[in-house]
Amino acid sequence: MDWGMRNRMARMFNPNSGHTVMLAVDHGYFMGPTRRLENVGVTLAPLLPYADVIALTRGILRTSVPPTVENPVLLRVSGGVTVLHEDLSDEMVTTPIEEALRLNVCAVAMSVFVGAPHEHETLTALGNLVSDGEASGMPVVAITAVGKELEKRDARYLSLACRVSAELGAHIVKTYYCEDFSRVVEGCPVPLVVAGGPKLDNDEAVLKLAHDAIAAGAAGLDMGRNIWQSDHPVAMIKALRAVVHDRATVREGMEVLKAELATPKGTRGPALA
Repeated sequence: MDWGMRNRMARMFNPNSGHTVMLAVDHGYFMGPTRRLENVGVTLAPLLPYADVIALTRGILRTSVPPTVENPVLLRVSGGVTVLHEDLSDEMVTTPIEEALRLNVCAVAMSVFVGAPHEHETLTALGNLVSDGEASGMPVVAITAVGKELEKRDARYLSLACRVSAELGAHIVKTYYCEDFSRVVEGCPVPLVVAGGPKLDNDEAVLKLAHDAIAAGAAGLDMGRNIWQSDHPVAMIKALRAVVHDRATVREGMEVLKAELATPKGTRGPALA
């Protein structure tokens, strides 16, 4: 990799742990004003000190993130369909690499839909995006999307989707956690970050997902709803940082979360891992 590419990659991962806690706030590109993400700037502001990366679209970056923010940005560059459409795989690249360079982001991300009606279009678009990224020093993150078919989230399917994405040149792959996740990791030669997916039932389940993913070899998380739809988003992201960067157990992560909730708001410090 050229220096620019390596520098962008390095900025997204904690230099001590080698892992990352990415904060996903790009859901509006196909879901519209999602609950507790109606005003992205308000939701994002208290979480910025604890996010290693923020993942969003160019519209939200321009309208909701102050230019003084130093967080690395993962820019969503695919779209073209909404939740009103039965087939969510009908996406294409909507934001060119030149725009990503103007916005000074660290990486671009697009969805690929393996096994879906538009598999061919999204996979060839990934290959073309990687070629543009390599020419510009811009890392590409492939997101192994499953549309509305959540039952696809098993090791056999995700191993295929992640490996194909890496074979096409993706520098990082975002995927789902599943049973036997180490098998998915072993078959993918580039770093894997795990999506949070839909809102889980309780805090412990969120921390267990993070803990199990890191233990199985994931390079980090790219989580959204399980942070900002939480009743205590700052406490949750702090607990997740403890699990991801300090290798805390689920129990220790819960202790971090409870300690944060027990601390008066005016005295809570940033205390980053």
